[in-house]
Amino acid sequence: MNGKITVLVERVAAALLAARKKVCTAESCTGGLIAKSFTDLAGSSDWFDRGFVSYSNQAKSEMLGVPAVVIAEYGAVSEPVANAMASGALRHSEADFTIAVTGVAGPGGGSDEKPVGTVWIALASSNQLIARRHRFEGDRMAVRQATMHSAILALLELVESE
Repeated sequence: MNGKITVLVERVAAALLAARKKVCTAESCTGGLIAKSFTDLAGSSDWFDRGFVSYSNQAKSEMLGVPAVVIAEYGAVSEPVANAMASGALRHSEADFTIAVTGVAGPGGGSDEKPVGTVWIALASSNQLIARRHRFEGDRMAVRQATMHSAILALLELVESE
């Protein structure tokens, strides 16, 4: 884990521990990188509940309850799907906060409307549901790393605000 991510994860851990809360991840384009970054920190079982890697559309529906009609209408890389992933992860876990990510990591799969590097990050708690669209540059790993960094930073901001 790189230094910036380590520091962010340590801050997330401290904030969650202080609040006696837990987090859950629902990842598509990152394939579990966010959950891995959390579990790289010793003691993470005190604040990390579980992670869902819902890479396929079927997995998003089966594991997180994302309606197939929403995926069909908006596409897997969309605000409605990211929100449904975050909400579904909250319902299917013991967590107080969730992070959901869905995007086009590349090198293929992009379109004019959703070019490579397009990522939706959604966060949910019992009080809020927030989604943000991002456009990250670089190769597949750079997009995934940037997604992980942005998602963890957004989680930290949410936990600290509640």
